[in-house]
Amino acid sequence: MFCYQCEQTERTDTSNGCSSARGMCGKDQVTADLQDLLIHTLKGVAQYATRARALGAGDNEAGGFTLLALFTTLTNVNFNPTRFTALIAEAAETRARVRARYEAACAERGVPVESLSGPAVWEPAGDLNGLLAQAAVASVLAGRDAAGDDVVGLRAMILYGIKGVAAYAHHAHALGYERDEVYAGVETALDFLAADPTDVGALLDQAMALGRLNLTVMEMLDAANTGSFGPQTPTTVRMTPVKGKAILVSGHDLKDLSLILEQTAGKGINVYTHGELLPAHAYPLLKKHPHLAGNYGGAWQDQVKDFSDFPGSIVMTSNCLVEPGPRYRSRIFTAGPVGWPGVRHIADQNFAPAIQAALAAPGFKDDAPEKTVMVGFGRDAVLGVADKVIDAVKGGAISHFFLVGGCDGAAPGRNYYTDFVEQVPQDGVVLTIGCGKYRFNHLEMGDIGGIPRLLDVGQCNDAYSAIKIAGALAQAFNCTVNDLPLSLVVSWFEQKAVAVLLTLLALGIKDIRLGPTLPGFLTPALLDALVEKFALKPITTAEADLADALAPAA
Repeated sequence: MFCYQCEQTERTDTSNGCSSARGMCGKDQVTADLQDLLIHTLKGVAQYATRARALGAGDNEAGGFTLLALFTTLTNVNFNPTRFTALIAEAAETRARVRARYEAACAERGVPVESLSGPAVWEPAGDLNGLLAQAAVASVLAGRDAAGDDVVGLRAMILYGIKGVAAYAHHAHALGYERDEVYAGVETALDFLAADPTDVGALLDQAMALGRLNLTVMEMLDAANTGSFGPQTPTTVRMTPVKGKAILVSGHDLKDLSLILEQTAGKGINVYTHGELLPAHAYPLLKKHPHLAGNYGGAWQDQVKDFSDFPGSIVMTSNCLVEPGPRYRSRIFTAGPVGWPGVRHIADQNFAPAIQAALAAPGFKDDAPEKTVMVGFGRDAVLGVADKVIDAVKGGAISHFFLVGGCDGAAPGRNYYTDFVEQVPQDGVVLTIGCGKYRFNHLEMGDIGGIPRLLDVGQCNDAYSAIKIAGALAQAFNCTVNDLPLSLVVSWFEQKAVAVLLTLLALGIKDIRLGPTLPGFLTPALLDALVEKFALKPITTAEADLADALAPAA
């Protein structure tokens, strides 16, 4: 196995990447190899799908399957080899169907059928041992000797960006939102990788195209979330439990949370959000449920303790699963793309097993002292008071905006983000997205003329909202985003963050500070290229980076 798709990947003096029998995330070699083979098969689907779509014979069912299958391979999503064996077989069947559509379209239009190679004609073995014997062909390092580390690193950056795009698009798809251009973009990017490209310029162009595609996907997801549940509104969320039976819903999936709220109505069960689902409390059609009781615990890396202490059942709806501990393994359930061997999976969105487990568990015996945080400062809420924000900037009450957002993680050094926010000057406003907010969302930061100094824009899934806010401010001040008194301080962990970073770079946004460590797939030469073109900056210390951000322009 070899994997370096996330921030926590193993690093040594000579190489970056998890290459032992078990990765830093807990993924074993068998699962890692099967994930690589699934990606390889999906490239074959895309080879036929791009050509079929060009002839007007696109297959959106195959597109939806591709999104889900890619999502299962993100860090901390699915660790179940049985699931991946089945997905590889389904991908091969999907490839055969799409190939048939392509060949039929060629015959209908009198176009010669293109003879394809690579993943298009690769045949998966019929059993696990046979599949594992084939794994080398699909390794992320395949072809490195011929292509070199820079090319392999660029291919990896594109692949991980595709995974992030697919995850965001899958969330929208779950709410009934899809677009042909999104399927086409994912297929094009996978087809591009299937050809084992070596041209650095073409690879960088594809990476930027993927960033632009991700902006479209995030806009679609924003429309899906707000169209399904209403625009976010500022909301106070209880962060401590109340007496009673309880279900904890983790991950990112608003659809699953909505269904759980509906299916638990009137049953005497309080529903709590965990991790990235905290912003769900700001959506009107979710917070209308009186038994959406609050948020419990912290970011994803704290889940073993959080889940062990939680006296109810737990549903994991999307990424950020770590190996379930023995104290709660019998009462945790997975859904959607998520999986762990031996953990019960709910495939049909009927959460009755989790509800029964919640009723059988003791629940909270008492009310805890109330603590709260504010959420709900998505683009609708912030732009609704844009005139006040603009007046505050023009009047000098607000001197600078800081977007401090992204993933949290367990690696040392992430206290940087807490330190940074704590030292933001009193006339500075912090916007935040993602679960990195748990590092500082408990801070009492006050307000500036009624505008809170800490604005929670939402999940990482709400990055579109933050981009729209920045764009609106730039329009109001008749300048570019790069000319605003705005600094982006981004933390990354997994592949959604890669997709968002590509979007920011594709939009031409510069001077992004990225940490806590740089991606393992970025070679020194690639990093130099990104620094030169986009002024990408590794984080240093909170004091130095804050001083640099506030320094007058040269």
